[in-house]
Amino acid sequence: MSYQTLKQLLIGRPLPTERLAEEKLLKRYALPIFASDALSSTAYATEEILIVLALAGAGALYLSFPIATAIAILLATVVISYRQLILAYPSGGGAYVVSKENLGETPSLIAGASLLVDYSLTVAVSISAGVAAITSAFPLLLPYNEDLAVIALIILTIANLRGVRESSRIFATPTYAFILGLGVTVIYGFFLYLTGHKFTVSSYPVKAIEPITLFLILRAFASGCAALTGVEAISNGVQSFRPPEAQNARVTLVIMGLILGSLFLGTTELARILKVTPSPVETVVSQITRAVFGGKHFFYYYVQITTMFILILAANTSFAGFPNLASVMANDRYMPRQLRHRGFRLAYSNGIIILAVFAGILILVFGASTNRLIPLYAVGVFTGFTLSQFGMVKHWYGLRKQEGPAWWHRAAINGAGGVVTLIVTLVLAITKFIDGAWIVLIIIPILVWMFRRIHRHYVSVAEQLTLEQLKTIPAVKHNIVVLVSTVHLGTVLAIRYAQSLNPTVIRAIHVNIDDAETENVKKRWEQMRFGIPLEVLESPYRDVIGPIIGRLRQIDIEMTDDIMTVIIPEFVVSHWWGYFLHNQTALVLRALLFFWPNAVVISIPQHLQ
Repeated sequence: MSYQTLKQLLIGRPLPTERLAEEKLLKRYALPIFASDALSSTAYATEEILIVLALAGAGALYLSFPIATAIAILLATVVISYRQLILAYPSGGGAYVVSKENLGETPSLIAGASLLVDYSLTVAVSISAGVAAITSAFPLLLPYNEDLAVIALIILTIANLRGVRESSRIFATPTYAFILGLGVTVIYGFFLYLTGHKFTVSSYPVKAIEPITLFLILRAFASGCAALTGVEAISNGVQSFRPPEAQNARVTLVIMGLILGSLFLGTTELARILKVTPSPVETVVSQITRAVFGGKHFFYYYVQITTMFILILAANTSFAGFPNLASVMANDRYMPRQLRHRGFRLAYSNGIIILAVFAGILILVFGASTNRLIPLYAVGVFTGFTLSQFGMVKHWYGLRKQEGPAWWHRAAINGAGGVVTLIVTLVLAITKFIDGAWIVLIIIPILVWMFRRIHRHYVSVAEQLTLEQLKTIPAVKHNIVVLVSTVHLGTVLAIRYAQSLNPTVIRAIHVNIDDAETENVKKRWEQMRFGIPLEVLESPYRDVIGPIIGRLRQIDIEMTDDIMTVIIPEFVVSHWWGYFLHNQTALVLRALLFFWPNAVVISIPQHLQ
């Protein structure tokens, strides 16, 4: 099976560029793509709050709902703020574009780095949480959690390489199935509670090791803020929506916020009512569903399986957001230009593959453990939130004359959002610093430094290649060196080609590593009557490369304005395995000479049947 056949089997047939408009998404398909991360957080955000509060004992768990309410208010603030951002920047790009246009280069690079880190962590966290959901229902799979996570990552990567529209259809059913499953669980759970039903909950023992302090509450709040990760993805991918893009994106953002807030608050309150405690072997959602429906009920397994799918598919938000953002930054020359272009199926394939590699490394390094990955989470995304909101304040201020009195209403909304998210960012950085947030706080400056270096490289290349510096077009003069290993048909073709270039001089060089072979080469050279002297380089240690490079350096020094053109005759075998039967001297020479500033290397291939 050829490479192209395998590629088409995995990701489908190539799509022409004119099909790009057809790949744009309706709202019902955009929600699973861009909101699956945020919606999936309802499966673990409550648990993260409870894990921190449990440090103060079971008596502290009642604080979970007030903390969740504060997070829901924060969610509403962010959603309202991002609705305005989409209205002002319908071309997409989110926090990076807003920061670049309003706050300058450094804030924009910090925003871009923060979001790219957070997207990578989102994939690792989501897949790890999805595997945890299924191992809660099937404990026998627990030893294979890393293997299951890597398999899920590979499947997700392939699905996204197939294109945005196709992946959205694949992921729509599991996403809506999860919303239905958890929604029914919450509604039915409250119905049973209000009708006096007696629940059976296998609460796990909790031992108090810390007092209830403001710092503990802030830590719980910071952990629960994982519920907001992914909210910004819609603003980054506005152009993926069907027209009118901005309006459809804003509607989808509100729908996502309403569903997320309702499920998060409902799950947290139900956990408090049922007196659910966090456990290392069973998730909070599993405990809630088991209490509401019973551990052997069909709907219990339905919720666990759909939870697994939504958590794994939540990574799909990053597979939509990361490549889009990387493409925008690459277009501004802050990331490799290969990330600018769409691939085989009109998806940003290079960005998808890079994201998969980063996430795979995180999964393996942290053992597919959600609790170990969560402390690294959310710092990046709230940094992006903060920068985008303050950028929007400056944006509205700049439009105060066109907008009239309405500008300050919009600026006030974004300003309030910026202040709140800044406070949350500081809380996250402080409370999660020891647990692992320090890693993110180090990585972001490193990425900003890398972005600047990449940008300087591209600017330097552009300056050196610009036609404005070209005063006159110099005549090209060739000082040609033909490398001769033996005299055969390929050698003859190389000499004829060299003579056709009208060179200043032609040199033929042979390296003597075997006296008898060299005498044979000299004899045949004279018989061919090329009219070019054969220069023999002695090599007492039987090294071919060293003498050639040394002689070429001498020629390079001797030349004035000529270009040193090195011609290498070589033959091309008909089967790949044939290359193992011949030395690869030509390949090594081409690699070494590629970086010479005044040398041109030409291969003269002789194709063999």
